[in-house]
Amino acid sequence: MHDTTLLQLINDDFAPAEKLLALLQDETIALQGRDMLVLEDILARKQSLIILLDQHGRKRSEILAGLGLPANRSGLEQLASHSDLGPQLLAQSEALNQVLADCQAANVINGQAIQTQQLITANQQRILHGGEAHTLYDARGTTALVNKPRAFSQA
Repeated sequence: MHDTTLLQLINDDFAPAEKLLALLQDETIALQGRDMLVLEDILARKQSLIILLDQHGRKRSEILAGLGLPANRSGLEQLASHSDLGPQLLAQSEALNQVLADCQAANVINGQAIQTQQLITANQQRILHGGEAHTLYDARGTTALVNKPRAFSQA
């Protein structure tokens, strides 16, 4: 009975996990294009999928804990060893874990893109506000002074 429920929860997570992966890939493209409207839409949809996946994960953990098993791969393997659905349960769990690992890898890439864009923006602001290094030149061809306020037209 519990093995069937666990298998169903795992199978139910494939569609949201694959949607999440697709959204993360779309987010990569939107980040490159700095398309804020698309990013806002993606964020809202990502949040709902993450909440759903978290709820299912908690249910699976509760089922394993209710059986006195650890709420991890080891507990699932113990349950599978006593079930006719054991091989299918382990295979589906592994496949879901792979999709979630792909989501995590895509999320890391997106996080790095965000950090890079934040650094670029901070650098651009620093230049515009006159905080650039002495090796840069102003509109007159002289070395720009650090922290010298100037109009944006002279940046």
